[in-house]
Amino acid sequence: MPSVAVKLYSVFFKFMLKHRLQNRIQIDDTINGSQHFGVTSRPNEESIAASNPLFTDGVATKDLHVDPGTSVSIRIFLPETCLGSHESDLKSKSRIRVSGSDSNQGLLRRNSYGNQTHVQKNGFNHRRSSLGSVADDLGLKSENGVYRGYSPVTGKNCRKLPVMLQFHGGGFVSGSNDSTANDLFCRRIAKLCDVIVLAVGYRLAPEDRYPAAFEDGLKVLHWLAKQVNLAECSKSVGSRRGGGTDLKKSDTYGHIADAFGASLVEPWLAAHGDPSRCVLLGVSCGGNIADYVARKAVEAGKLLDPVKVVAQVLMYPFFIGSVPTHSEIKLANSYFYDKTLCTLAWKLFLPEGEFDLDHPAANPLTPGRGPPLKRMPPTLTVIAEHDWMRDRAIAYSEELRKVNVDAPVLEYKDAVHEFATLDMLLKTPQAQACAEDIAIWVKKYISLRGHEFSY
Repeated sequence: MPSVAVKLYSVFFKFMLKHRLQNRIQIDDTINGSQHFGVTSRPNEESIAASNPLFTDGVATKDLHVDPGTSVSIRIFLPETCLGSHESDLKSKSRIRVSGSDSNQGLLRRNSYGNQTHVQKNGFNHRRSSLGSVADDLGLKSENGVYRGYSPVTGKNCRKLPVMLQFHGGGFVSGSNDSTANDLFCRRIAKLCDVIVLAVGYRLAPEDRYPAAFEDGLKVLHWLAKQVNLAECSKSVGSRRGGGTDLKKSDTYGHIADAFGASLVEPWLAAHGDPSRCVLLGVSCGGNIADYVARKAVEAGKLLDPVKVVAQVLMYPFFIGSVPTHSEIKLANSYFYDKTLCTLAWKLFLPEGEFDLDHPAANPLTPGRGPPLKRMPPTLTVIAEHDWMRDRAIAYSEELRKVNVDAPVLEYKDAVHEFATLDMLLKTPQAQACAEDIAIWVKKYISLRGHEFSY
């Protein structure tokens, strides 16, 4: 059974979730009583982690708006393993100490804004020249001697990493890609799986009902494909410059824009991203989004080239249906997310007049849901013992296995919904073990040929 602390926190969590859902109902009434245009905003309901382009804890992060018109955003998590062995050695040498004797060393510290400050010791002032040379080798952007973050070095071999799209939980009505809990989880996954994580900030209900969140997930996948094409254009223009071909003055800027000027080459992805090894990971309701994106990627086929979804991970997906399963009856009042609150969240998410627990977004086994299951990518499903949604996730996995799709199920004893991603539970041994188990399975599909069994 879950610990007493988890049980007490569950009571508090349910109270706060019910309060949020009631507020969403009021927002929905306001929206229905007026015309709704453009982008909506709401106050932060959870702590937010600021992005940091330096390799803090082994991962650098930055935020981007993929579609300004709909406020769809992503947070990129780039592990420092992208630097390669030589660059990593340089970075480890520059992380703390600058040249000096053991008794008189200059220490390098970062303040809360990510900037680096130099500390004198025993009256000796050490110069930054050695640090500057190391930073140049690493590709750390510098401005007036202050290092602002990582930027790939032009002309150097850049290690390519798989790309993982991550969709956060929150019942479609709350949560964010830059929350402290999601930030810590994505950092952990980026390091363990050795991938570039793109945490998607999709639109929330009831301001934006179905299919907004699902379309946002697919939009980021198409944006990733566009980034590859823009990066190739950038390389071709660069080669023309090197060949001495005359270009317009406007081309001297190192950016390549699409027809509307809305997309620019993202340097981290251009230098280190390998979209041919793309993985989808969804947490709770994010699992529903990930499964939708996987289906659309299968239907698109080569139209998404060179992006290829090679696997997906569904962590305690937010599945439901009109005919209750055994767990939906027995665990209806389970921890954190009970069935009553989740049903209310579905009412706020699905379009008015279309509320149906067998809606294709809610029930993965609804008849007529394309494409055929046999074309789906390998799917890992993570479930918790005390989660009322577990049986339907198991049933979906069983249907995938019937058509020879690799679809294992990882069940964790004494675990609750979001046991590996909830802020209070993130640092538990069970949450760490879950992330490690995910990494072991994912690496089967993202490892380069010849290295499949090296993990």
